[in-house]
Amino acid sequence: MITKRIIPCLNVRNEKVLPAGTGEGAFHAQSPIELALKYVEQGADELLFYDLSTSAEDRKAFMKMMQMVTRSVFIPLTVGGGITKLSDFERILACGGDKVSVKAGAVKYPHLVEEAAKKYGDQCVVLTTDVKMVKGAYHVFVHGQDTGLDAIEFIRRSVGNGAGEVVVNSLNTCGGKGGFDLPLMRKICEEVTVPVIASGGAGTQEDFARLFQSIPKIDAALASTAFHFEDVKIDELKNYLHAKGLNVRHKL
Repeated sequence: MITKRIIPCLNVRNEKVLPAGTGEGAFHAQSPIELALKYVEQGADELLFYDLSTSAEDRKAFMKMMQMVTRSVFIPLTVGGGITKLSDFERILACGGDKVSVKAGAVKYPHLVEEAAKKYGDQCVVLTTDVKMVKGAYHVFVHGQDTGLDAIEFIRRSVGNGAGEVVVNSLNTCGGKGGFDLPLMRKICEEVTVPVIASGGAGTQEDFARLFQSIPKIDAALASTAFHFEDVKIDELKNYLHAKGLNVRHKL
């Protein structure tokens, strides 16, 4: 049985953590380092960092922060944000990241996933895709805009090109705290054989249990706001999931 992973997502801008889909002033958190350490203590299996920097200077500050994180955190780290070329992979890996998340860059530069997988290995390449239902079909969205690309085909092709893991973020449920998009996640799990991480919609412990019970092939669940605002605490969540008979690394 697959050990289900729980992964907090930290969206970072100007050395502050922002919940998904909110303005900078909406959330006053600890520093990314302090928040990461808290999640590790609670039992997070991995961490995903997104760099939301808008300038070269901010990006340098983010990389310096990540170097500090990697010296203190000893669980797998995936890092994304502004990944458009192979040198961006090198930059992330050099600062101690374990995996690199490619999002908009995978759409804009179709050969990036394949080139990165050949150079660094499939296990290093994480495809992250924002998906929304449009007139009965799943489309890929980038920066909130509909690309017109069929999301199922895009994800299937990217995995064929070497993406070793897929984060699927449903824009239909993201921020709603009404639960994960089960039909979408089920469809992706039917189409690919690599690990699938569900994102978008978590608000309660029950949402995580429903995801894992409904779709046994799902490898992991990712959330940001639910963890940041402590609607869900990771240690309590894992004990809850364990009590439900789900295979998690829980803290007693």
